[in-house]
Amino acid sequence: MDPTALSLVPPLVAIVLAFWTRQVLPALFFAIVTGGLVQWSRTGDPSSANVVARYLLPSIGSAGFGKILLIYLWSLGGLVGLWSRTGGAAHFARVVGEKVAKGPRSALLFTWILGVVFHQGGTVSTVLAGTTARPVADRHKVSHEELSFVVDATASPVATVLPFNAWPAYVATLLVGTVPQITDEATGVGQFLAAIPFNFYAIFAVLGTLLFSLDLLPWVGRRMSAARARARSTGALDAPGARPMLGGDAPDAPPVAKGYTPSLLDFLVPLGVLVTLAVVPFALGQAGVIQNGDWINEAFLGATLSAILLALAKGMRLHVAMDAFLDGCRSMTIGAVVLGLAVTLGAVTKDLGTAGYVVGALGDSVPVLVLPAALTVLCMGTSFATGTSWGTYAVVLPVAMPLAWALAPDPTYLSICLGAVLGGAVFGDQCSPISDTTILSSMFTGCDLMDHTHSQWPLALLFAGFATVASVVATAVLVA
Repeated sequence: MDPTALSLVPPLVAIVLAFWTRQVLPALFFAIVTGGLVQWSRTGDPSSANVVARYLLPSIGSAGFGKILLIYLWSLGGLVGLWSRTGGAAHFARVVGEKVAKGPRSALLFTWILGVVFHQGGTVSTVLAGTTARPVADRHKVSHEELSFVVDATASPVATVLPFNAWPAYVATLLVGTVPQITDEATGVGQFLAAIPFNFYAIFAVLGTLLFSLDLLPWVGRRMSAARARARSTGALDAPGARPMLGGDAPDAPPVAKGYTPSLLDFLVPLGVLVTLAVVPFALGQAGVIQNGDWINEAFLGATLSAILLALAKGMRLHVAMDAFLDGCRSMTIGAVVLGLAVTLGAVTKDLGTAGYVVGALGDSVPVLVLPAALTVLCMGTSFATGTSWGTYAVVLPVAMPLAWALAPDPTYLSICLGAVLGGAVFGDQCSPISDTTILSSMFTGCDLMDHTHSQWPLALLFAGFATVASVVATAVLVA
């Protein structure tokens, strides 16, 4: 059936509910239910409203969802759980931190490095980087506003420019079928990689945060400047009246298993396996040495297995290692739920032909030059309201990609538009006070949530402004 204006209802329900409730889970769920009702009204078949059988079960039962859930989310969660029981990550930060951090600048630089090393994004980066960097930063009079900003700005932004994590596979599942050349998850991942140079917000955020850490930014905003001056001159790490969620001294590292001695190997071996299996086959594939260079699934699984085997070889009991693995997997439960609903909503919009309707209605009226900037601003607002970049991708990508292809069927232009969506959504994920990364960044650096939010807004908006201009310039160069 030809798509109608009713096909816009499910994504609009998702966006409106996200703004109203500031909760992405009910927004996605009721959007899916609305999609079933719309399909019922189109077909006259009441069974179309059975969204569980028609949409939810096929989506969460797909091979793509299962791969992300088992290999990426749970393997990554298990690895984090093992690091907490072996003390590997905390030991690495303590040993390296003592060598790197000699003052406020080097302490913030060390925090930035940790954010890049823990490049999986979201809760993984913020919890590990915040917990391990705070004792070092506190000793060198780094304000908690500065510390939380660096931790937050090196979480999701880094995850979208260092693609050895779950983000490419998740985005790929949403991209499949949106334009003719993205026919499967492999080509979807390739499109994600091609968009990295045009993910201007993430690039500006990561590089800008590096300059901030080195005290090389000429302007940091009034609140951040005051926080920096206060900490350096008085040693007060929090603003007067601040109420951090985890106050007092820096929290201790997670308890190491009884009788286990942490070492640098506990951290470096799994990380080395992850990077080696993810990067080397990919590079060989790009060079034409091997046919298929995508070993990212094996990379995550290999990193987790290497962490378990190393812990057992060093004397950890098997049941302790398994408990640590399962604890880490449990931490990924919410992410799995969001993922399942997001993929399902993507299936709903495809079934209703939402993208086709938008392309037909707007394809001739949106200027090619304006679309990337418009997508950046749209995703900034949506993700800020919902507190999630992944939920924003699920709502925007099924519509944005076909529209971009209809306006200019050029692979580079498609990459520019995808980069605009990726970066714009990360802005809200970083800045929204209801975002998990924003909350955890403030929590594990000992910063008041709203002090963190207000002090980082000016800098994030500065990076977003540069990113929007860069997307317009890139498009202008392309069409010139």
